[in-house]
Amino acid sequence: MANPGSGGRTSRRIGHVLVRAIVTLVMVATLNFVLFRVIPGDPASLMLGGARTSVTAEQMEAQRQNWGLDRPLFPDQVIDYLSATLQGDLGYSFKFRGRHVADLIVERLPATIALVGLAQFIAILCGVMLGLYAGWRRGGAVDHIGTGTSLALYSTPSFWLGMILVVTFSTVLGWLPGYGAYSPGAFARPLDQVLDHLRHLTLPVAALALGLIGQYVVVARAAMSDVVTEDYMVTARAKGLTNGQMLTRHAFRNAMLPVVTLITLNLGYVVAGAITVEALFAWPGIGGLTVEALNARDYPVLQGVFLLLGASIVVANLIADLAYGILDPRVRQ
Repeated sequence: MANPGSGGRTSRRIGHVLVRAIVTLVMVATLNFVLFRVIPGDPASLMLGGARTSVTAEQMEAQRQNWGLDRPLFPDQVIDYLSATLQGDLGYSFKFRGRHVADLIVERLPATIALVGLAQFIAILCGVMLGLYAGWRRGGAVDHIGTGTSLALYSTPSFWLGMILVVTFSTVLGWLPGYGAYSPGAFARPLDQVLDHLRHLTLPVAALALGLIGQYVVVARAAMSDVVTEDYMVTARAKGLTNGQMLTRHAFRNAMLPVVTLITLNLGYVVAGAITVEALFAWPGIGGLTVEALNARDYPVLQGVFLLLGASIVVANLIADLAYGILDPRVRQ
């Protein structure tokens, strides 16, 4: 029979988690505002100071007043920024004049989700399964070979893996394209365009997935290795449970707790993309947009990207907290 108070405790816990996430989001947005306000100069001087026509001090001050930069930083400008952010207004880009920052991010987001999301899916599917098996069968051939290879991949920067893949499969063998999302020119059929996109996607996905697989294998193996030595596993074996029953009833759910943390945090980085890999493969995603904004000192775009990254991490932690309650009954209590 279920505990009558368990539903109330679960509701209160979910409520606390949601409130904590909302407060954290407000703090992230405020910190994002402050960090870009301590940079020397202001939007008026950055946008008008490099104008080809001379801009007088009076015109500069008039523009500052028009944008509200003459008002106190706290609380006036902070409140205006938070209010605009809630409405989806992230300002205008310096580099892409006349373009809303939100429009630029939404335009680049699908490419990043396709790249990093597919790499995460492959890495989770392969890395977690291999790590759990290696931890369950410690000392075997899969454990030695898989763990050694995973440590090597984990310690290798993804951009270096990407360069190796480009040199091998694009430059030397010529099998796959090494940059961009599509080949130039028109396509006879929509299917040809899809296949071309998948060919361009192969190398950057492989560069990201290989490093992530190593990370997941190491963490999953360590978690499973700790679980198999616990007293309740010894008791389960003494009761006559088979290896399959021990794995599904006891080991798997407990070993997944640290893995869930890693998965959710990595998924939080999907929207930010892998900046170095996107820059290496000239991939038109959020990472490429960040590099362009850095080179052009486009602070509104950088502010929007950092806000998106912070919010995605907070949401990922929220999902992890909720998942803990499903995997571990002790958390619900």
